[in-house]
Amino acid sequence: MSLMVSISGIRGVVGESLTPEIIVKYVAAYAEYCNRGTIVVGRDGRITGKSVADIVTSTLLQAGCNVIFIGVCPTPTVQLAVEQLHAAGGISITASHNPMQWNGLKFMASTGMFLNAEENKKFWAIAERGDFHFAAWDKQGKLEQDATWIDRHIQNIISLPYINLEAVRSKKFKVVVDCDNAAGCVIIPKLLRQFECRIIPLNCELTGIFSHTPEPIPENLTQLASKVVEEKADLGIAVDPDVDRLVLINEKGEPFVEEYTIASAVNFVLKKEQELGRKNQPQGGLQRVVVNLSTTRAVDDIAAQFSATVVRTPVGEINVAAKMKEIGAVVGGEGSGGVILREVHLGRDAMVGIGLFLQFLTEFGGKTSELKASLPQYIIVKNKIELGLLQADVILKKLHEKYSRTEKTNSDDGLKIDFAASWVHLRKSNTEPIIRIIAEAKTRDEADQLVEQFKKEVLLQGSFQQ
Repeated sequence: MSLMVSISGIRGVVGESLTPEIIVKYVAAYAEYCNRGTIVVGRDGRITGKSVADIVTSTLLQAGCNVIFIGVCPTPTVQLAVEQLHAAGGISITASHNPMQWNGLKFMASTGMFLNAEENKKFWAIAERGDFHFAAWDKQGKLEQDATWIDRHIQNIISLPYINLEAVRSKKFKVVVDCDNAAGCVIIPKLLRQFECRIIPLNCELTGIFSHTPEPIPENLTQLASKVVEEKADLGIAVDPDVDRLVLINEKGEPFVEEYTIASAVNFVLKKEQELGRKNQPQGGLQRVVVNLSTTRAVDDIAAQFSATVVRTPVGEINVAAKMKEIGAVVGGEGSGGVILREVHLGRDAMVGIGLFLQFLTEFGGKTSELKASLPQYIIVKNKIELGLLQADVILKKLHEKYSRTEKTNSDDGLKIDFAASWVHLRKSNTEPIIRIIAEAKTRDEADQLVEQFKKEVLLQGSFQQ
């Protein structure tokens, strides 16, 4: 398995594609990229996290950087620390939702946001050039250990103007929590205790041994769903190993659906902003929401209820966060369960999502399933098609030419086609010879039909190349 290098950083199988030499190469390059400033480092709970962290911190110190090591924590906590400490950058040691044998590094700019395409290009060029400079014995960096950032992160959430702590506490919500024995263990139960929830922990021991496939999607959360029903809980909460994605299970043991994590957050935040009478634009005007092109249309319907504007970006947290910063959007995120709230920091944050959802559920006054039913209803279906030797760019260009005559299209990230009551998004994979096909409609049948229709269209356009 080769090393994966992308806008999300680097990741690979430890001892195979992610070796000490590779870690030193990219971390030494990053030290130079950051002009040997102060770097915040944190890690998720993987078994290899400590040894990788030792290499990362030692390399930074040898390169002349001061290091603030904040321990086992979510990636969003590292982002928050970088921003609030005005550090030169940050590294989160994590392979996100990849299996246990994987680890990786996510690199951040001084803003606490991930490096964007241009910043990554500059960083990668340094890494490929090699010939790194290391500091003399008396000019090496200093290491500071700071274990306060979990508490600071929680404080940032419970202090939000949207949160009425006593109101949520009065509900005594019963919550089953599945942290998959990773970084969520150190923060999610602690956050829920601030809300005085009755917590049923599931896989909440920080062993780094994942209890199930770590991507928080319904097929991997059957144990959580069963436990919610067995315990007669109000909801279930699951997070991925570095705790930037939030997935909910309703009181019936059914998925709340990842797309509706962001939809509910947008609904709640826009409602509270309206109540507070605030405008998120310095010059006034409409509230703005930013989501990616593959996120549910429910967000548009909700925004319309509050006379807000939705701006869509290519898929990827940095694309959403950068656009939010540019236009001053108050809330945004991605349909994978990633909520971004500008008031805390510009990054996907499961803890922020939990705080907003508990307050929303409190004010809603009904059950989790009823809250979901109160939102605009759509079904998303995701699939893919193998390309073999077919040229994805040529196929997408031809489909764009065909549909742009009659439908609203967007080619910022593959091809998005918006129909009156549905849409389809076709994206070329950066790592596999496939086109991803995502379709949304009011019913599953309609969404399934759209996926099948565009599978045929892709193959048809591909046949013209042969």
